[in-house]
Amino acid sequence: MADAASTGNTAFAKAADEVKTLATKPSNTELLELYALFKQGIFGDNTSEKPGMFDIQGKAKWEAWNGKKGLSKEKAQAEYIALVESLKAKN
Repeated sequence: MADAASTGNTAFAKAADEVKTLATKPSNTELLELYALFKQGIFGDNTSEKPGMFDIQGKAKWEAWNGKKGLSKEKAQAEYIALVESLKAKN
């Protein structure tokens, strides 16, 4: 399984570690945005099958990631880093 360090972007890997130690938990909206940007930053466009209607959490995550379709890995990583920085500033 790929991780942030495998991208070669040290700032992205650092942000992925820092998000785990935020003083306050991000909102559900922020968590979905973090998830989507992280997945887009590592894998690119979502090619997985959409979860069934009874998998509400899986469907929300799938839709969030699918909403990033066309965003380059590099741009997704930059947006992820910026979001983590803004979340750190709120704490």
